[in-house]
Amino acid sequence: CPSPAELRPSNGTRLCALLYADNSPYYEQCCAGDALEVLPGADLPYLPRGWAGRASSLVVGARCELTVWSRRAKEGKTRRFGA
Repeated sequence: CPSPAELRPSNGTRLCALLYADNSPYYEQCCAGDALEVLPGADLPYLPRGWAGRASSLVVGARCELTVWSRRAKEGKTRRFGA
């Protein structure tokens, strides 16, 4: 997985987080699947099509915090992740 300081999309802007969809139990393979880029300040009450219940690994960038909810539309329990 990339380090928090290495989070940069192909266009070079800063990323707040990367969510990965590969659920491998091996660390070196856990960030190898499809990736969803989360930009700083993004507000996603719903994940894009095909991502619900699919994210298995994440990396949060420096000076960012990612808040997730257990249910859709920002309902249920929350959990916060940081670098």
